[in-house]
Amino acid sequence: MKARLFMFTSASMAALLASASAAAQTSDEQVETGSVASDPTAVSDREIVVTGQRASLQAARNIKRNSDQVVEVIVADDIGKFPDSTVAAALQRVPGIQTVNGFNNEVVSPLVRGIGDILTTLDGREIFTGVGRGFAFQDLPAEALAGAEIYKSNSANLLEGGVAGVINLKLQKPFNFKEGVSVALNARGTYGKEVDKFSYTLGGLISGRWNVGDGEFGALLNISYSDQNFNRPISFNCDPRSGSNGPPGAAGIVLPTCVGGLTDTGSYSRPQANLALQWKPTPELEFYVDGLYSGYRSRFATNFIFSDIFAAQSITNAVAGDECFTAQVDGGGFPTRSGGTTQNLCLGESATFNNVPGLTSTQAKRDKTDQWLIAGGMRYDNDRIHFETDLSYFDTTFKARNIIVDIGKTIPQVNVVIDDNGHGTTVMTGDPLSDANDFRFANSLFQDINTSKSSLKAWRTDFSYDVESFIDQIQLGFRYADRKASFEGFAGGPAAPGGNRVTLVNSVGLPSDFLILSPASIPFINNGANWYTPDPDFLRENTDLLRQLYGAPTGDPAPDPSRSYRANEKTMSGYAQIKYAADLGGDMLVDGLVGVRWVTNDRDLQGTGRVSGVLTPVRRSSTETDFLPNASVRLKLTPELQLRASYAKTLSRPAFGDLNPGLFYQVPNNANIRPNGNGGNPDLRSQKSEAWDATAEYYFGPSSYVSAAVYYREIKDRVAIGVEPEVIDGITYNISRPRNLGGAQLKGVEVSGQMFFDFLPEGLDGLGMFGNFTFADSKIKTPTDPLVGEPLLGVSKYSYNIGGLYEKYGFTARVVYTWRGKFNEGLFGGGLLVPGDGAKFNRVKANGRLDFSVSYDINENLALSVDGVNVLRSKYHSYFHTPGFPHDIRVDDSFYGASLRARF
Repeated sequence: MKARLFMFTSASMAALLASASAAAQTSDEQVETGSVASDPTAVSDREIVVTGQRASLQAARNIKRNSDQVVEVIVADDIGKFPDSTVAAALQRVPGIQTVNGFNNEVVSPLVRGIGDILTTLDGREIFTGVGRGFAFQDLPAEALAGAEIYKSNSANLLEGGVAGVINLKLQKPFNFKEGVSVALNARGTYGKEVDKFSYTLGGLISGRWNVGDGEFGALLNISYSDQNFNRPISFNCDPRSGSNGPPGAAGIVLPTCVGGLTDTGSYSRPQANLALQWKPTPELEFYVDGLYSGYRSRFATNFIFSDIFAAQSITNAVAGDECFTAQVDGGGFPTRSGGTTQNLCLGESATFNNVPGLTSTQAKRDKTDQWLIAGGMRYDNDRIHFETDLSYFDTTFKARNIIVDIGKTIPQVNVVIDDNGHGTTVMTGDPLSDANDFRFANSLFQDINTSKSSLKAWRTDFSYDVESFIDQIQLGFRYADRKASFEGFAGGPAAPGGNRVTLVNSVGLPSDFLILSPASIPFINNGANWYTPDPDFLRENTDLLRQLYGAPTGDPAPDPSRSYRANEKTMSGYAQIKYAADLGGDMLVDGLVGVRWVTNDRDLQGTGRVSGVLTPVRRSSTETDFLPNASVRLKLTPELQLRASYAKTLSRPAFGDLNPGLFYQVPNNANIRPNGNGGNPDLRSQKSEAWDATAEYYFGPSSYVSAAVYYREIKDRVAIGVEPEVIDGITYNISRPRNLGGAQLKGVEVSGQMFFDFLPEGLDGLGMFGNFTFADSKIKTPTDPLVGEPLLGVSKYSYNIGGLYEKYGFTARVVYTWRGKFNEGLFGGGLLVPGDGAKFNRVKANGRLDFSVSYDINENLALSVDGVNVLRSKYHSYFHTPGFPHDIRVDDSFYGASLRARF
């Protein structure tokens, strides 16, 4: 298989070269903008601020070309002007990276070649969010960045911890700029069509670089502040279930357990400031200090509207569809492998449910993140010796509060269409939830309050020596890291006053405006009408009053020991690597890397388990030692054409939350919902991967290239969530725990390129285009895994980007279409669907988004830009294994913005 993949590279590239060779021009080997990417901590005097879209793409191309690894690069178009509004949004344009939209309409959760286990570094230093291993890219404003490097192949000098790869974010530095003082200011306003509000981002940078005696000194301060409004409506159907086991009137028809929707509506802000100092007393010696603060503040509400239609008194007008099958069904109407009854069933198309328990709910949320970095060190570079030592301290704290109040009333009639053009609709006759009367308190006062803290002290030293023979360079390094993490949380609360659905909301003396109309509506529910729900501001500001009403003590509940844990992890690593190079005559050159990284990780974890109501403290210590070899070769056949091949072994450590030995569960108030809980697994092992990569790259003209790559990954000890029944206090719960499930395989092809049409007549010679296509084939290989033979969750088999560019006469324009194919979002094991052996999935349909930006240089100091995001109003659609039974539709917002940038 590996040999066939490598052979495919040459065949693929041959086709690309045939189309590109006619446009080939002289080599631009001497035109280097940007730094060679062999070391993500390297800073070069050639690393200057570029201006303009084409210059940034040329800089990115040249870094990619001269890197020792397989790398993709994003370079800011100008100071404070990243190609997209967020880092994650820019990453979705990179070959092999797939993303999704988050609750607040931000692009989140990048997968690199199908894997989300990514190590993130900032100027070569490891960063993360909360107690997780990964970093929330949206938490670092794009305005602060000079660029980003996405390493798809590993080498010994890169930090370990990312099976998928390493993403290195780069901040601006004063020595990036010319001598003197540079100032840049930017202001951006955006309008969201769905939220129907304006948002803004402000930023400023001042940097100075001066001669001091025989040396140089530089100082830079960059600050930004962003305030964003959002609204994201979602409509959903719950698990499919046999109508033969539900209310009378729908025997033999599969219908949703429930229907409903929600809106995430609110705002968030992100303050950011970073400081950089550099001093070169001599041309060879440099001292530096870096500081960063990045914050996140959100205040929003998740507003639910919900119909428990399987608890209706009766069902009428039930219509069966054409998808029919026979299945084994248990007493609750769900599928079973043993026992139960055999039923002949058809998927339903529509039905009317009579006297249905209805519900609205407000989840009043407030999140806060603070992240700090302070670092310093020195570099020494002469003709042969290159040395750097770096000390850093990173601290991150995440606090979340979520206060939930549910209220309910009986709905006389709910009309449900299962598949209305692929999403389903719900209409409550007379729209009773838009009437503030007769609501009663339901379920409990649910309080989810938690704090995540984590810090990292790290010391890193790198040394290299230029030999200037076949062994071109010897590289050595050492790193010590000490990470501490803690999580404390409580989730739960007292039952509704007087019992579930007993006490009228308007009978307990609450203010008349306690119930408000929802701030947003859902187009697919009640024809877009708003509904009454508790005021989120009241829930946030008067939580103690609610606690008294529900019969609970005032003040935040103490943290639940079964949800809380503390971890300490000490890591020592070292590496030895050689860079070799040989002139083969003519224009041919071969070079590459051979190295090994040694890693020892000592971990101590403390948590608490709960079994049959008894709390039991658990402490677990472990030590892992790994050797991670790597080897690569690059063959330069001509000044334009080069081939690469590489091998590396990588690892990714389990998340602390997955290692937590605690167990959390709750008895549901709704008898139609199966009891469940979740726990951790302190015995999880690190995931390991063996990775092979091969590329063929052809660089022509001053800014253009085409590239083809194939990759192959073998992963073992993959971590996934498994669900097993556990009996606690006489009740059987489905408990979710992470576990090492064994192996997975990934292989794929990436094709990318960019081209500028300099040969066209005056005016049209500013045109350019870029594009990439990814084929990602993944498979889970462990026989005991319920997903054996299936692709990895969240991975689209096909994805592509295609875009057009223009830069001339002060105008800069870009339009880009990003598309990803369908994918399995999650394992679906609780509902009743078309039978057959093997897993059933919640699947997401193919989706594409069109974005654009246009800017004009008013003069040499001022530029005005306009842009649009998701202008075609693309939506997220998912379904329960078959398109005939949709799960949910999520309305992703469209944003339009304008910005003004000044540079002096």
